Amino acid sequence: MHVKKTGGQAACRMQARFITTKAPEIQLIRRLRSATAVCNACFFYKDGTKKSWDFMRTHDSVAILIFNTTRRCFVVVKQFRPAVYMCEMERHDPELFQEGGKGVACPPESLLPAAVGVTYELCAGIIDHPDLSLEETACREILEECGYEVPVGNLKRVSSYRSGVGVTGSKQTMFYAEVTDAMKTEKGGGTVEEGELIEVVEIPLEESVKFSYNEDFPKTMGVLFGFIWFHNNIAPHLENK
Repeated sequence: MHVKKTGGQAACRMQARFITTKAPEIQLIRRLRSATAVCNACFFYKDGTKKSWDFMRTHDSVAILIFNTTRRCFVVVKQFRPAVYMCEMERHDPELFQEGGKGVACPPESLLPAAVGVTYELCAGIIDHPDLSLEETACREILEECGYEVPVGNLKRVSSYRSGVGVTGSKQTMFYAEVTDAMKTEKGGGTVEEGELIEVVEIPLEESVKFSYNEDFPKTMGVLFGFIWFHNNIAPHLENK
């Protein structure tokens, strides 16, 4: 309660402190660029002290919490994430990732099963088509990844938030969509052109809370937030539909 009461004043003091220091002397160094991300180094002053921070600029994105009303289940996706796999590899064999080991191939005997890099996620996609609205992008991702054809008007905006604030700071906007079996027009699974290999998974409503807190099923924060939001905002009214 104390933080809530004085939050505005604290925010003002923080902003003023940044303004009166040596900022905006900010130096940006671009280090590496790929098709989906730009790696940068940023040098800035905070409270008179020069600091540095590495960050990546990536596309903003949309995520969609999908609920199939025909069978009362959530529709999520499961896919292999190289970054997750490499984190598990480093935990398993730290010596492979020591400084100076540039371009060292992992010995076959050190490789972990690919399953350790598989995560459960909401249907989602980056915003890389400026001619499409967020809603249109979301509907496109639903069709490509999960195979359901959802009209733009059927989407409900949940919220937007920052993800990866320590590394990317990109914004993700979450939508909620209800689908039926009759709306399944395609197989889903992602697009071959984009190298996607996605498995569509259904989580029964009655098992969703247990699934959320079961760490044996690696999942994103979007799944946790989406399921909690659903149980707070949609589930109480399901019986009335």
